[in-house]
Amino acid sequence: MITASDMLGLYGTEQVEPTLRRLHAGLWSASLIDGALRDIRYDGVEVIRAIAYLVRDKDWGTCRPEISDQRIDERDGGFRLSYSARCTNPDGHALRFEIAIDCDAEHGLECRATCTALTDFIAARCGFCVLHPIAGVAGAPARVEHGDGTVEVAHFPETIDPWQPFMDIRAIAYQTPMGWWVRCGLTGDVFEMEDQRNWSDASFKTYSRPLALPWPYTIRAGETSEQAVAVTIALPAHASAQSGQRNEQTDDAMVAVDIDALCSEEPMPELGIAVAPAEIEAVRANLDALLALAPRRLTLHFDPLAGHGAQELRRYAELRRASGIAATLELALPGQGAPAEEFARVAAQIREAKLDLAAVVVSPAVHRQSNPPGSASPPCPPLDEVYRAARHALPGLRLGGGMLSYFTELNRKRPPLRMVDFVTHATCPIVHAADDRSVMETLEAIPYITRSCRAFIGDQPYAIGPISIGMRQNPYGSRVMPNPHRERVAMAEADPRQRARYGAAWLGGYVAALAGARVECLTLGALVGPRGVMDVSGERYPMFDVAAIVARMARRPRVPCRSSRPGQVAAFGAVTDAGALELALVNLTPDIQRVSIGERTIATLDPFGLRSVALDTAGFADRAL
Repeated sequence: MITASDMLGLYGTEQVEPTLRRLHAGLWSASLIDGALRDIRYDGVEVIRAIAYLVRDKDWGTCRPEISDQRIDERDGGFRLSYSARCTNPDGHALRFEIAIDCDAEHGLECRATCTALTDFIAARCGFCVLHPIAGVAGAPARVEHGDGTVEVAHFPETIDPWQPFMDIRAIAYQTPMGWWVRCGLTGDVFEMEDQRNWSDASFKTYSRPLALPWPYTIRAGETSEQAVAVTIALPAHASAQSGQRNEQTDDAMVAVDIDALCSEEPMPELGIAVAPAEIEAVRANLDALLALAPRRLTLHFDPLAGHGAQELRRYAELRRASGIAATLELALPGQGAPAEEFARVAAQIREAKLDLAAVVVSPAVHRQSNPPGSASPPCPPLDEVYRAARHALPGLRLGGGMLSYFTELNRKRPPLRMVDFVTHATCPIVHAADDRSVMETLEAIPYITRSCRAFIGDQPYAIGPISIGMRQNPYGSRVMPNPHRERVAMAEADPRQRARYGAAWLGGYVAALAGARVECLTLGALVGPRGVMDVSGERYPMFDVAAIVARMARRPRVPCRSSRPGQVAAFGAVTDAGALELALVNLTPDIQRVSIGERTIATLDPFGLRSVALDTAGFADRAL
């Protein structure tokens, strides 16, 4: 039995996630969690990642439903589910919706919703969202039925689409590797799809209403709407469904980690640590821990629009001298005047502060805000002019271009590569969902992000960060979400899992997912605080140990590792200066995992556990962390 103390150690919170219930209808199965269907499978194969009726407030925060009158009827060959739900937004507006779900072994799955506003309700979204998995779907053949009855023959995008790959969807079907066609029909609104890999979600999302329409918008009191989603499977003539056990594995099966080679031309990334002005004194107070961690870079955030000026730069200079760590200034260019004038002012402040810099990352401040289709882009100086002015004002420094926010905006607003020395962007795993499963699933999307970035930057040096579970700035609204009770909240700055074993496992999985991307530096969200690797009091989170391994492996040849169950155990490694192999094994699950390399059992990993393994000619020796 998991105790409250266990919950705090594993997740950083005593909040218990909603209970999962597995439902079956012949070869169909799905998990019911908090009113939504997850992991929808046919013959054991995931065909839909999730179907949920979602309500978003004006800042795109999720309004959690209060569910009542839930009824579940399971019978031979099918199941039926119904419930009522009530939602309120932060302004106190309320609405109610009724959900009915039927799954029949022969005819498939249908979800229906009727929604009524109890008051005028300001929302950014209200309706069904269907998540399609990315494994086996990215690059797959697709057929899109549009509202006018025409059919578009296409493919799901392989590299990440910066905009909506499909619009005006009445139904969309894709072909699985087994040859099946999975069809999703939608009624009650105009639906479109976005490539959620942009935000590191492991899914394509079909949703309503179109983003080109104004948002937020008002649902008038008493207004009622109806929507439905129907999922069916079409098998080719030569195919047949199996026993419903496809891809099923026993929980106690060994996870095999294969090492493709003992060395490669790809170095492990350097470790970076981001520092914001409000954190400087706490970092100085924990300087011993910073030096013990030994990152190669400090990324110093500087935003004149937030009031940062000469005083903050002087304090940064003191921190850099005290630490001896190379510093990069992360500059949010105000964009209120000519770039040359703004850079000249910042350059003078840097000289006056005697701040020794190795690099500067420059991005217009307005690019931190997302500009989805249909929205007006705020005024911004041409990027060529921005980087030309930066070169002139700050000669001799490496110049980074890209985004202070997420890959989404980099994908949409690509810098002039000929004018920068490296490209960078951040990621955050709780943009759309904050449940444990969704956050860990974001690791599936990281290789797609790095491959998509490489597709347009080529061999340009590439850095990622700052990264953390919590969100440092909301590109889609006016604020990050409050989280006073340390719960799992999407778009929250403070996420309790950052300080727990879960957070350490997530970071270890992230490092493993970067294999092949040739990332020169991975920058963490902070040293101290809600997005850091330790508390301001000096308590080190489990994530600190993972960060220390990454720092120790920096610039060493990465060892390519493959896990037989990448969703359960991740691995990364490097060759030491002495020619030995150091391997980090990471359990991404709350269950005990047994791991082998070759024919030998190397480790038993505790829930969200980490083990560092040293391999040499004398055999294996391991050290648990």
